[in-house]
Amino acid sequence: MTTRTESGKADPTIESRDDLLAVFASGEKPAERWRIGTEHEKFVYRTADFAAPSYDEPGGIRDLLDGLTRFGWTPVVEGGNVIALTGKDGAISLEPAGQLELSGAPLDNLHETCSEAARHLAQVKQVGDELGLGFLGLGMWPDKTRAELPVMPKGRYKIMLNYMPKVGSLGLDMMLRTCTIQVNLDYASEADMAQKFRVGLALQPLATALFASSPFTEGKPNGFKSFRSHIWSDTDPDRTGMLPFVFEDGFGYERYLDYALDVPMYFVFRDGKYIDVAGRSFRDFLDGRLPELPGEKPRVADFTDHLSTIFPEVRLKSFLEMRGADGGKWARICALPALWVGLLYDGATRDAAWDEVKNWSLAERQALRDAVPREGLAAKVPGGEDLRTFGKRIIDLAEAGLAKRGRLNGAGDSEAGFLVPLREVLTSGESPADRMLRRYAGEWSGDVSAVYDEESF
Repeated sequence: MTTRTESGKADPTIESRDDLLAVFASGEKPAERWRIGTEHEKFVYRTADFAAPSYDEPGGIRDLLDGLTRFGWTPVVEGGNVIALTGKDGAISLEPAGQLELSGAPLDNLHETCSEAARHLAQVKQVGDELGLGFLGLGMWPDKTRAELPVMPKGRYKIMLNYMPKVGSLGLDMMLRTCTIQVNLDYASEADMAQKFRVGLALQPLATALFASSPFTEGKPNGFKSFRSHIWSDTDPDRTGMLPFVFEDGFGYERYLDYALDVPMYFVFRDGKYIDVAGRSFRDFLDGRLPELPGEKPRVADFTDHLSTIFPEVRLKSFLEMRGADGGKWARICALPALWVGLLYDGATRDAAWDEVKNWSLAERQALRDAVPREGLAAKVPGGEDLRTFGKRIIDLAEAGLAKRGRLNGAGDSEAGFLVPLREVLTSGESPADRMLRRYAGEWSGDVSAVYDEESF
């Protein structure tokens, strides 16, 4: 999640609706300036006992962040605690229970993206080895109860942890027990944004199935391939879901803005502190009628903060975020941006992908999204094909899109090689979740702790 580093006093006050729309329009870039931003989270555990370390304990999360500063990272402090780091490779931040996230820099190509991830993982592993910490690449803690997990000292998390149980039964699981990989992509215009949003949203269930890696809860199979994806179905209906209006004629910045303004707020950041306004209306804030800040109108940074608290499968800020995948190991961190860049950054390929999904009805899209967390690649797309068969065509399109980009590394390799882990899933018919469940029933003999050997970085 976004980490604020200042109060926003220098940010302009929002004077009109146009100021809000300008946030979206500011992301428009010509194709030659489109970049790739990759975010990935991992669970941190003590190698001695697999427990999740607290922030303050010796060898815990604070010491991990302090140790990473040797690589040139600059600390971000909130309330006297280091809660994030910034550097040339983006930002390192903490999720609520100490999950460690890299929000990577905007990069030109997938070779750079994968190198960035490798640098980050090498750094955290070096510091982790010294502290007795390991790092797990899954979509959900396979064995931890909520009560066994620490909470990080970030003001926004206290507010969210208090609000979540009021609006859904699984929001605390989302915050404390899950990890994801996300990809941030650019757009040229409002129309380009809308087309990418539609294709990306319709195909998120395929990404969920390919990256599914959360089949265990508290040491036992939970009946799902991606329980992380299922969690979003009962987190907060006001800020999650498949956004049917995205597929309506005329969808653009105005319609997304109306949606965003109707999502209840969590907080406002002022003078280094988070003010609890959970459940309040941003529309009231625009009119200066927020009870906690009477007469004060929002700043642009308040709106960008608010956008970061909306959790649909695809999210619009001044870029588009693809949000459907579980966490995973290094090759999968490289594979997710390869999928979406291949599909969305070449116009003809994007049109071909849209042709595959444009006739799906709202009910059919929702049915697929509802089926995938439990069924994975066996879920049926409209028309009766399973996702495994359908996915092979989509991966072919992504490969074609990457070939057209022609971004080669020094050895002459194309970006298409980063799709190999996804092709392997479709060839074998086994997602990471399927493979783990097979091994759990076989050589693991029902002992889920084997994941720490097999799924750590």
